[in-house]
Amino acid sequence: MINRFFKKRVRTMTDRVTASPYHLGFLILTLCLGVSAVNTFAQTETPPDPSAPKSVTIPAVKEKKLANGLKVAVVGRKASPIVTIQLLVKSGAADEAADKAGLANLTASMLTKGTKTRSATQIAEDMEFLGGSLDTGAGWNNSVVTATVLSDKVDQAMAILSDVVLSPAFDQKELNLLKSQTLDGLTYNLKQPGFLANYVASKYSFDEHPAGGTPASLASITRDDVAAFHDKFYKSNMAVLIFTGDISLERAAAASEKAFGSWKASPASTRAERVGSSSTEKDKDIVKRMLVIDLPNSGQASVNYVEPVFVARSSKDYYPANVLNSVLGGGYSSRLNLEIRIKRGLSYGAGSGFAWRQNQANFATRTQTKNESAAEVASLVIDELKKLRDTSVASNELVPRKSVLTGNFGRNLETTNGLAGAISDLYSFGIPTAELNSYMTSTNAVTDAQIRDFAEANLAGGDMIIVGDYSVFKDDLAKRFPDMKIEVIKADALDLSKDSLQK
Repeated sequence: MINRFFKKRVRTMTDRVTASPYHLGFLILTLCLGVSAVNTFAQTETPPDPSAPKSVTIPAVKEKKLANGLKVAVVGRKASPIVTIQLLVKSGAADEAADKAGLANLTASMLTKGTKTRSATQIAEDMEFLGGSLDTGAGWNNSVVTATVLSDKVDQAMAILSDVVLSPAFDQKELNLLKSQTLDGLTYNLKQPGFLANYVASKYSFDEHPAGGTPASLASITRDDVAAFHDKFYKSNMAVLIFTGDISLERAAAASEKAFGSWKASPASTRAERVGSSSTEKDKDIVKRMLVIDLPNSGQASVNYVEPVFVARSSKDYYPANVLNSVLGGGYSSRLNLEIRIKRGLSYGAGSGFAWRQNQANFATRTQTKNESAAEVASLVIDELKKLRDTSVASNELVPRKSVLTGNFGRNLETTNGLAGAISDLYSFGIPTAELNSYMTSTNAVTDAQIRDFAEANLAGGDMIIVGDYSVFKDDLAKRFPDMKIEVIKADALDLSKDSLQK
């Protein structure tokens, strides 16, 4: 707007006056003073302090257990005539064998590929006719089937939902197609440095298998494997049916009884909880091992610090961990992004995160950069991790980073789908649903000392995994880490079924 004013001012003055030295000098002086004032204002202006954190009050989760053990949970909201229905099955990739990696996700995906009464096309058309959506998927901890419809279409949606969950056909042709598509996607992703780093970290650092599967495991999965996984883990007493939106507990329970009342329960718990083998002592050094996956001619390098943290999701340390992550790599203004992208221009983005399990969390930082700067970025990541252990987080940094968490939390719960997901997460880990209303208070109560204590106790002795063209950064890496043994594996020689990770 200021620039438009000056342009208009120039045209007006030059139209009315002759080009005398006096007038031209006055005009130039006016423009210079104006631009100088604008620049000075821009340089001295500081952003306002964050406003006081807003509170979010969520109606209590109402529950009812059916005779077959299926738990029905409802959070009613009448603000809009929409209902999200999410069936949570407390079983996921943690329950599949390593040589069948990807089985949980294939099983969940096959649910919408046809039932004994509906083809895949009919399922899609029936949901489209209702103006709704139907999605399935599986992660490490659970599997979910989610439908969102208008509140007056709940009964029809529940009929479709129960059909895909209770009567899947597991058609061989559909399974062959799904496996082919999944393998094609995996083949492509294994050429991407960021994906490849996460893929290797699952085995190398976290003692797990890739939840999405490996080429060998996906190829080995049969229809019998899928049917057996479904028969074993998709049981009424291992599930929670969550309703959020314009619906009451009474109506939800009646619809659930009609649609899922015949669902059989498992005679006993079929899930063995996996317990992490934590060490009582942590290495003082941030990095214990360094692994390079050599991907010749890769456009970029992926630089990742990864480490299992033996803290349960239900632990009181969850909130300090969450705030620590917000400070370190939880957004554009986090330390990693500020140091690596904003200050140095070495990446389009850098971040970090915790992937929570029942008894531990998989912690990782992530960034992609030029191959030439891979070693430098690795050093910068280590420096930022050290700062968390050795220095304080000032209030003017800590308060905004907490606000990012609470703001995102509040926005997420504004949708029926986001609210259902948050409730599902709590049921997955056996956490009381009342924690929904204590999230903001618990987050804002985290202190700088708690963050430093968590970092000191947990962020050390991890792995640095770099995927990229090793020939480009080999010398710089050796120079920056002269005392570190660097293990190098060719990307085309990877085999996660082997302890050595090599064919």
